[in-house]
Amino acid sequence: MRVLLDTCALVWATRDAARLSPEARALIETPGNDFVVSSISLWEIALKVKRGKLALGLPMQEYVGRLSRLENVEILDVTPPVWLRNVALDWAHRDPADRTIVATAELEDLAIVTRDERILRFYARTVTA
Repeated sequence: MRVLLDTCALVWATRDAARLSPEARALIETPGNDFVVSSISLWEIALKVKRGKLALGLPMQEYVGRLSRLENVEILDVTPPVWLRNVALDWAHRDPADRTIVATAELEDLAIVTRDERILRFYARTVTA
């Protein structure tokens, strides 16, 4: 199975798996499952680290390096088709990162692991983080 981790799910999966729901934790721990991360999540994490709202315990460059070396994780760039889908979403939610995550999931035909109530209500294929 291939799923997209939203920003919080990514942080929890890599730094504090106990915060994930049992369903999300089982999904992440199942051998053979692959995970997609939008590069916009890395931007969000870096901003939180810079503002002192998140401590990773290691430099952001090292966090991204470790993440990119995992065999079952694919980091996707935000491409022009993703930006265009982001803008085209019939969704009143204005957060560009959330919109980009949903647009990426739609274009890649992925479920999203998230605890974000707005995404859970808008996007049908979700697993509660």
